Amino acid sequence: MVRFFGILIGLFFAGMLIYSFGRGAVEYISNPPVKAVEYQFHEDPKKISFASDGPFGKFDKQQLQRGFQVYKEVCAACHGIRLVAFRNLAELGYNEDEVKAIAANWPIETPAIDPDTGEASSRPSIPADNFPKPFANDVAAAAANNNAIPPDLSLITKARNGGAPYIYSLLTGYSDPPAALPEANRPGAGLHYNAYFANLNIAMAPPITGDDQVTYADGTSATVSQMAEDVSAFLIWTAEPSLIKQKQTGWAVIAFLLIATILAFLSYKTIWADVKAEKKKKDA
Repeated sequence: MVRFFGILIGLFFAGMLIYSFGRGAVEYISNPPVKAVEYQFHEDPKKISFASDGPFGKFDKQQLQRGFQVYKEVCAACHGIRLVAFRNLAELGYNEDEVKAIAANWPIETPAIDPDTGEASSRPSIPADNFPKPFANDVAAAAANNNAIPPDLSLITKARNGGAPYIYSLLTGYSDPPAALPEANRPGAGLHYNAYFANLNIAMAPPITGDDQVTYADGTSATVSQMAEDVSAFLIWTAEPSLIKQKQTGWAVIAFLLIATILAFLSYKTIWADVKAEKKKKDA
């Protein structure tokens, strides 16, 4: 009797499961979900590769210097890289005097305390200083940027889904809204249409406005695409300056484990060869 009721209860739950599934399928077919406007018009990041990509990738120091130049001349007025120190620029190929000059001539001075009065002041930066924030606080940042607080770019390529390709796509993705975009989703005052931004409307005005916005020291043609690619590569480096060393360490670890595995297997064969030989003698 207990088994009979158990079977009935099992059949009841199985029937309810089939009924629920069928009803849900019918509802989905008869009333398919409507995709949000943002989903319909949003674009995935463009396909672009960087020199540091892949297990054998390396940083292109010349490109990183160009990217730093774009950051300095285009982005630094609004976005900081507070986790990077001026002395870290030596990793991009700048010599000691160049690093000192960049730090000393940086437009935003490093916050300090006046030793005589104890009041807040500022001073020219030195290589040991991190890049100073462009704004004193979030209130000042919002006031200067239409109530939008520009994010720090130190880790931006790791913090944003899509990484560097997303940053590149965002910088090159400003355009006029498509004709089919509903009026409610069109950019309002102080906003700009960008299909690569999550809700399509971004408060940041196009930072790269046209070709030759900067003049590269190495003579590279400064197209919009080139500048966006270079600064994206630079931000890969700011987010993970030890990336190449990590890859090299990884390959060294793999080589070590491979050699250790081979040695362990040979040791196993050597040790058990004698044991097997003695066993054969006893069996004989």
